[in-house]
Amino acid sequence: MRAPRGTAAASASRQLPEAVDRIAAWRQVALLSLAETLAMGLWFSASAVAPQLVEEWGINGAQQAWLIMAVQLGFVLGALASSLFSLADRLPAARLFAVSALAAAVCNAAIPVLDSRLGTLPIAAVLLLRLLTGVFLAGVYPPGMKIVATWLDRSRGLGIGVLVGALTLGSAGPHLLSSFSLPGQTGLPPWPAVMLVASALATAAALVAGLLVHEGPLAVGRAPFDPQVAWRLLADRPVRLANFGYLGHMWELYAVWAWMPAALLVAYGRAGLSPVAARLAGFAVIAVGAVGCVTAGALADRLGRSRITIWSLAVSGTCCLFAGMLFDAPGPFTALCIVWGVAVVADSAQFSAAISELVDARWVGTALTLQTCLGFLLTLLSLRLIPVFLGLVGWRWVFLVLAPGPLAGIIAMIRLRRDPASLKMAGGRR
Repeated sequence: MRAPRGTAAASASRQLPEAVDRIAAWRQVALLSLAETLAMGLWFSASAVAPQLVEEWGINGAQQAWLIMAVQLGFVLGALASSLFSLADRLPAARLFAVSALAAAVCNAAIPVLDSRLGTLPIAAVLLLRLLTGVFLAGVYPPGMKIVATWLDRSRGLGIGVLVGALTLGSAGPHLLSSFSLPGQTGLPPWPAVMLVASALATAAALVAGLLVHEGPLAVGRAPFDPQVAWRLLADRPVRLANFGYLGHMWELYAVWAWMPAALLVAYGRAGLSPVAARLAGFAVIAVGAVGCVTAGALADRLGRSRITIWSLAVSGTCCLFAGMLFDAPGPFTALCIVWGVAVVADSAQFSAAISELVDARWVGTALTLQTCLGFLLTLLSLRLIPVFLGLVGWRWVFLVLAPGPLAGIIAMIRLRRDPASLKMAGGRR
């Protein structure tokens, strides 16, 4: 039987805004992901050119580690301040993203600019500028996830997965930039060019976020200042378990991203292979994680967040155990690293999506910032342990130190899955 025209028209009028909302939501996710990709190249812009800095400045292994750790520490400090003052929930998130990306770009660009004017820039000044870059990047990543949460509900895992995939591509970018020589030159590109390009891209990210990105219809308005909200979030058992799962994931993630390109350079060098090939492989190991993020996001919305995070942690933990055994065979070693690159970050967005579903909507930005603060604080330890253990056991066994992280994360997510509050995640799919 044909429905009355009025009924059909009413039905169409109800469906049309939903379709428009989905289009608008994914347009915002796309713009936000573009901005994230452009901005996050700042993270590894210095560590990607560490070989050039070793040659020009004579920095040692500990100083190389601090090029990475300074950004992590700065991010922790910035995220801690942001979570204590609930900046991501009290300020317009897109504006916070834009201002933070621009400030981070300035701090990063200051290193090559000051070095060219002052001669060799003292390593202490470099590390301070890297720390400040990390402080401001804390205003980029967590607010970006919050903006996605204001646009998407049923597809939130996929949306945040796309965003984290963009972060992954952006983080890999400096390794790609540092793989190619400038026209008319041979060898590795000059490090100032790589860092300046990364800052230019981050400036473009600030423009995209500031002019084109805004929060969606699921936003609940500005939250009041509440100095106790961070402690209440930590006291909530389901939120705490999701954070424990995230900590297990983070114990592994940035140590792999930071040290696997270095491991590939050594492995390829021992086999007499091109350092350019090693750098491209290092880029691929990080960049391929974007595929894992998007795939895991789509699956988690259908199969459940805890299930996908457990699977991902199991695969990446297995790679921790076997990667070193293949170190002397560059082909198989690279293949395993590619698998590791997919799995090691695939679950990242799902921990964040879970947090956004478990907490009061007024405090999503604060909860996400607090989660990333704790995670990046833990990375300072695993990042520093790798060179220490490398000196003791070599590349063959060093990655075993990362295996406890995935195991602890699996245990935490199994416990969360058994908690009744987990029904809030992924529409009841846990």
